[in-house]
Amino acid sequence: MREHEQYSDFESEFDHADDLRWRAKKAKPRRDADVEPGRRGRLTEEAKDRLAQMRDDAVAADVPPDGDRWSTWGDADQGPKPHPSWLVTDLSAVDRELGIVKTGKEADVHLLERAMPGTGRACLLAAKRYRSNDHRLFHRDAGYLEGRRMRRSREMRAMTNRSAFGRNLIAERWAVAEFAALATLWQLGAPVPYPVQRDGTELLLEFVGTDGAAAPRLAQLRPEPDELAGLWRQLVDALGVMASAGLAHGDLSAFNLMVHDGRLVVIDLPQVVDLVANPRGPEFLERDVRNVAGWFTARGLAPESAEPREVTEMLLDIAGLR
Repeated sequence: MREHEQYSDFESEFDHADDLRWRAKKAKPRRDADVEPGRRGRLTEEAKDRLAQMRDDAVAADVPPDGDRWSTWGDADQGPKPHPSWLVTDLSAVDRELGIVKTGKEADVHLLERAMPGTGRACLLAAKRYRSNDHRLFHRDAGYLEGRRMRRSREMRAMTNRSAFGRNLIAERWAVAEFAALATLWQLGAPVPYPVQRDGTELLLEFVGTDGAAAPRLAQLRPEPDELAGLWRQLVDALGVMASAGLAHGDLSAFNLMVHDGRLVVIDLPQVVDLVANPRGPEFLERDVRNVAGWFTARGLAPESAEPREVTEMLLDIAGLR
């Protein structure tokens, strides 16, 4: 079994029934002196304020003095070894939020610094956080989820019905799929950001940019002819590595490619498609190629150098599907 197929056995961290049982077990008897019942058993506004303040105080008590949270490295699924030398993996490191890099349909990307206090050791990371309660996350997921099956029928029903529980499951499955694909592709030498860790629906990735400024998307650039041809060759090579792993991007465009110091970087892979398990795999691959080839030829690349059908057939050969 390939590594990127492991998400099909993903066991949910959002077990609603267990959560309800845990809450009931932890609940303490309510005392009239602490909480005053309102109409129909509801809390009074004063009681709500007191409870909110207690929650805020509990969270604040565990915040490091020079950051927003302690490193979550020890609690997360970690990226492939060997870990890059630039990565701070100390459990006593501190994470500090530096702002939003990009907002998207399914997730927001934040700039995060992970540092060891008092040592000068630090690294910048891109924190990609999926919005599991946003219905837009699921407006086009049915085709991508083919071939990704879960063993629990209750979870499948929740995902099909798009309940709150089901939306959480889908968001986490997208995060799991992207993290697994990035790990596989990184190990194969594909030009993707190093996947640092996954914790729930948050991915921490290598930050692609300089001094906190993200590298531009390909769509923002107007390359000269020689640079354009070089970027196309890099892209075809990257798609070849993906095809060798049996994968297609699934939503490839000039907006899902970054250019950093002349190097093309493939990003945004939550909808990654298994070319074998997904019956529509070749269709998604052909669409990816057609989208990017159209962008390159519209900016001056010779059409014979980026003929979508020829490139698609070559990639299917690499994937062993021809």
